[in-house]
Amino acid sequence: MNQPVSAEDIRRQSRGEVASQAAGVEHSRAVAEVQAAVTVAQRCPRDEARAIEKAKTSCRQWEVASTAFFKLPRGGESVTGETIHLAVELARCWGNIDYGIMELARDDSAHESEMLAFAWDLETNTKARMTFIVPHKRDKRGGPVLLTDMRDIYENNANNGARRLRECIFRVLPPYLKEVAKATCYGTLEKGKGDKPLEVRAAEAVEAFKGIGIARDRLEAKVGLVRNWTAADIANLEVSFMSIKRNEVSADEEFPRGGVDETVEQARAIAHKARTASRPDQQPSDEAEGPDDSQRGEANAEAPGDPDLRRAAIDIIRRAAVIGGRDEYDDLEMEAAPLLSDLPPALIDEVNAALDEAQARISRNPKGGK
Repeated sequence: MNQPVSAEDIRRQSRGEVASQAAGVEHSRAVAEVQAAVTVAQRCPRDEARAIEKAKTSCRQWEVASTAFFKLPRGGESVTGETIHLAVELARCWGNIDYGIMELARDDSAHESEMLAFAWDLETNTKARMTFIVPHKRDKRGGPVLLTDMRDIYENNANNGARRLRECIFRVLPPYLKEVAKATCYGTLEKGKGDKPLEVRAAEAVEAFKGIGIARDRLEAKVGLVRNWTAADIANLEVSFMSIKRNEVSADEEFPRGGVDETVEQARAIAHKARTASRPDQQPSDEAEGPDDSQRGEANAEAPGDPDLRRAAIDIIRRAAVIGGRDEYDDLEMEAAPLLSDLPPALIDEVNAALDEAQARISRNPKGGK
């Protein structure tokens, strides 16, 4: 006996038929689109020499070079690599490449998504694809945290997918294109934006890092004194700066704290060594050795002051320990004079002692008068 068909059954069948038809139309459209792309790619093959020049031109632009590299912490060190931004730009310049990221399935009970990243050179039929699982979690220092907000899940999936997509694109691109792009981007970073002098770029770098909470002493502890920075040093700092802003690496990981106190101690050691070397016939005394440990602790307690003044004082102490000419000494003394009134007492004593020892050393040197 035939069962009666309800209106609800009819509506369900109708919806199922419509969904099936829509899926079929979408599948046919996707197949036709791929066939058309392959046909066009084979009829209009790329000019490799022109594509390389196009990539070089793009990498000479500051906006491309400044986002071309990343830094990530790994094993206590920072690892540098090429970003997804550079990979996508090279794919555009190379041409005839299809690439993308897809979320194949999402399991809310297991808190994970199945993702696909792919790149396909339509002209050579070279393919690279990765299927991977992305947990809906975010790693933090206290352990992984479960993500429940839809936007957080989307951003987590996109970030994980972008890393795989970058690898897929670089697998279908020729290696020499990537190396040419890297060299050109580093050249752009070393040259700087707007052809500014190196000193101006160094000063701007210090100000930029200061804006994200990284003082000059932390930069100098890793790279060296600002006045000695090279174009390559500033280029590497550009990479670090962008990586910190993108939260790829933390400021403390890239530029550890605590550099000021260590630098003060190093400067004091340099000054004391200069004093000792300049008085070989004098027996060490409490005054020559400087303050004892308890006095040093009190001096450091008084010493916070203005960080810029402290750095300037430390620089003067270092330079005083190595200068050998009267003209250099006069310039250094004039540079130190306006600082002394604003420095903490401990650093005033150190600066004066370093200058006194430099003056005595120059006076004893018959060739040091000029």
